[in-house]
Amino acid sequence: MKFVDSASIRVEAGKGGAGCLGFRREKYIPYGGPDGGDGGDGGHVYFRGQEGLNTLSEFRFNRLFKAKNGQSGQGQNKRGKSAEDLIVEIPLGTKIYDLETDELIGEMTQHNQKILVAKGGFHGLGNTRFKSSTNRAPRKTTLGSLGETREIGLEMSVMADIGLLGLPNVGKSSLIRQISSARPKVADYPFTTLYPSLGVVSHYDKHIVIADIPGLIKNASEGAGLGFEFLKHLSRAKALLHILDVLPIDNSDPVENFLTIENELAKYDKKLANKPRLLAINKMDLLSKSKHVKIMDRIVKAIEYKGKVFGISALNGLGCKNLIHGMFELIQDK
Repeated sequence: MKFVDSASIRVEAGKGGAGCLGFRREKYIPYGGPDGGDGGDGGHVYFRGQEGLNTLSEFRFNRLFKAKNGQSGQGQNKRGKSAEDLIVEIPLGTKIYDLETDELIGEMTQHNQKILVAKGGFHGLGNTRFKSSTNRAPRKTTLGSLGETREIGLEMSVMADIGLLGLPNVGKSSLIRQISSARPKVADYPFTTLYPSLGVVSHYDKHIVIADIPGLIKNASEGAGLGFEFLKHLSRAKALLHILDVLPIDNSDPVENFLTIENELAKYDKKLANKPRLLAINKMDLLSKSKHVKIMDRIVKAIEYKGKVFGISALNGLGCKNLIHGMFELIQDK
């Protein structure tokens, strides 16, 4: 499943340090020549490819990246220290655009690949630079130039490992909020999710990407509702996680709801219907603990489901740790 993740940020390279106006002053040499040193160069801003990064989510909260300025020159022909370059790590597969010109600056394709996006300012010149046979004591210096400032657009294609599957309002958005840092809209009415949203689920030092898509409805395979386009996307996911509401707000039967979705998958694509998956029965917090096993067994037997089943609450996190573990096991087998 492939979606486009994007972010817009501002990058500012460092300013060059000013040149120094100075003259040599030592004992017995009261009127020495110029000795003002040059300033240091401002820091560049680079993007660097980093394996293991999956989304651009961090750039939605941190939008300004600013390199440091070069130091000013000093007397005794001491040059100011150049600023260190600012390295911003981004995921592989990210395209980098100049938003003001729509220019494609580059695309990150390799680990540790570096792309310059903003040049640091050139250092200013000290007055020593302007000494000549006709001007033995120049008082001229130059300031460092400004670094480049650019409005940058980042765009990457994200491949989802697991696609969330289920009728509208079964709790897919709530689950993705519970187990990842994604914040899709959540409300008690159908089609709250109008566009796909992505979340990165972490488990120790590993990560998987899950996608919350608009809920499917009956006849989605024929174009009904919002589901047709996303059935196509689901076929590209490595695996599926079917979310089933144990107590639907419309008082419908969970078993019939499960079979409705399975039927739409089969009608659309047999391969999609046979894709590996997990089943999560949601809203178990609304039932007493004594009923959990009995209700889950009844549903599993009625739908003749043979895969792994998890009783969860996307609202309070009940069973979600076990579900996450099951998701990682499923993906590792693929």
